[in-house]
Amino acid sequence: MGLETTNGFTPRDEEVAELLTDIGIKRNVARVLVFLTNNGEATSREIERGTDLRQPEVSIAMRYLKECNWIDVRESKSESKGRPVKIYNLSRSISEIVDTIENEKMIEARHQLDLIQKMRDCISTR
Repeated sequence: MGLETTNGFTPRDEEVAELLTDIGIKRNVARVLVFLTNNGEATSREIERGTDLRQPEVSIAMRYLKECNWIDVRESKSESKGRPVKIYNLSRSISEIVDTIENEKMIEARHQLDLIQKMRDCISTR
């Protein structure tokens, strides 16, 4: 499993998370991606501690990552009675995830440029 105690993000981790945020990934998702890249698999609690996010923020980030098919989830029986613990890990490498983000951004940019060209066409026909 992941680390029980974490030493927080390094300056490099912060930089990577900030770059992901700058290209349009939500801050919480970016922090979880960086954490899972560095730590392999982890529980929600470990992610909370390692990313300095609250439980609801981690849950929202995990929901997004699951929708993108970027994480795998498995359950492990808790040592105490109660719910099984969910353990998360990336289902794709960070390089593949960045490639996916890049492709989405390229499609968005092409769409925006097409709209600008349509606007130019409309303006020039007046």
